[in-house]
Amino acid sequence: MPFDPTTADISARQLRAVTALTDFGSFVAAATHLEISQPALTRIIQQVEAVLGVALFTRTTRRVVLTSAGREFVPVAERLLADLALGVRNMRELADRQRGQLVIASLMSIAYTVLPSVIAAYRKRYPAVQLQLRENVQSQVQEDVRTGIADFGIGDISALHEAVSGEALRTERFHVVMQRTHPAAARDTIKMEALRGETIISLPSDAGIRRIIDAAALSADVSVAYDITVNQFATLYRFISEDLGVAIVPAAAIPATNDPVLTSALLTEPRITRDLGLLTRRDRAPSPAAIGFLDLLKREFTSD
Repeated sequence: MPFDPTTADISARQLRAVTALTDFGSFVAAATHLEISQPALTRIIQQVEAVLGVALFTRTTRRVVLTSAGREFVPVAERLLADLALGVRNMRELADRQRGQLVIASLMSIAYTVLPSVIAAYRKRYPAVQLQLRENVQSQVQEDVRTGIADFGIGDISALHEAVSGEALRTERFHVVMQRTHPAAARDTIKMEALRGETIISLPSDAGIRRIIDAAALSADVSVAYDITVNQFATLYRFISEDLGVAIVPAAAIPATNDPVLTSALLTEPRITRDLGLLTRRDRAPSPAAIGFLDLLKREFTSD
């Protein structure tokens, strides 16, 4: 009976039976692998051969071998099964990406400036995903990733725990933020030594940027007195707006160029930088929901 592709009706179960019998060369072994009876496997193979109109196997007393037609059909069957498995996996990942929960640990400077637009775009794509943002200092961001509380983190990747890996996003310079009425407001750059005697408003001592600034001040032989310490960038900027002092912050956190009250100047001598990137557990692959967010986040940093 000639093969008519327009009337062919072969299921994935039948294709798996053909490939299993090919791999094992035995009805008994293939049936055991498929967890069906030998007579059931025999019927399935007969059904496939009836649809195709050709014999796929030659039966001997000791082994089952492929016919010439079988050798042509088996690669087709394997490809169809692989394509089906890929399609099913993609659909499951799409469904998982469209729902679930995503926990992100982030440095406050990134949460305050970069993430709002990324989260807005993500929510448009995946409105059913519940999102939790844990804003904190570097040490806690890394700890959230290490312990598995967060799906991933965004922070400094220069010194990480052995269980945490880092993927670079960009290197940031540091700036001095001040009121537009400050004597140095017209400068594009400012040296660390120019901050002698200034009231410095700072984040807590365990913040990563605080340690970076301290190391830079030490290398420049400048004594920096942190007269005011706050926990949030919003508070820090409000204090500067009230003319309570100046602050040293990474590029991601500087005020907008059109800010009517605040301005910034690049800090030089010494040049201070931090390596910003993604923090993930080495033994943990990102969830489908996380993959969608990471794609948007990387685009945001690439476009900067």
